[in-house]
Amino acid sequence: MSEEFKENSQAVQAHLTIIQSIIQRMATNSTSCKTWCITIVSAILVAVADKGKPNYTLIAIIPILLFLFLDTYYLALERSFRNSYSDFIEKLHKSLLTASDFFIVNPSGNITHWFFESLTSISIWPFYLILFAMVLIARNLL
Repeated sequence: MSEEFKENSQAVQAHLTIIQSIIQRMATNSTSCKTWCITIVSAILVAVADKGKPNYTLIAIIPILLFLFLDTYYLALERSFRNSYSDFIEKLHKSLLTASDFFIVNPSGNITHWFFESLTSISIWPFYLILFAMVLIARNLL
């Protein structure tokens, strides 16, 4: 016996809510990466300026690179879960959903593909590039 799932069924709504929550969490993590990166880089630059050692400003590049990687990873996960959400909706509209579709909540697609696509995102590279440039400018001003 095959059960047909409709848009207003509780199982469909619960599954979509779970995926939406994951997407929201990834977006929040991405924002937190940027916030923490600015905080840590600023603290490093203040400490370096206080000590009067301009060559130490390059230490600030380490958190920039780490948060660049982490932020890109979160954006890639967000995009892959959005893709998973779209795939689920497509199956729903084509009446191809099965009960087993509700027990799997994982990103769809190749995460490596999403990672490199996310790396070129307008929400990633301008932020970290400008932050990197500011570190270099701070180094030359000290």
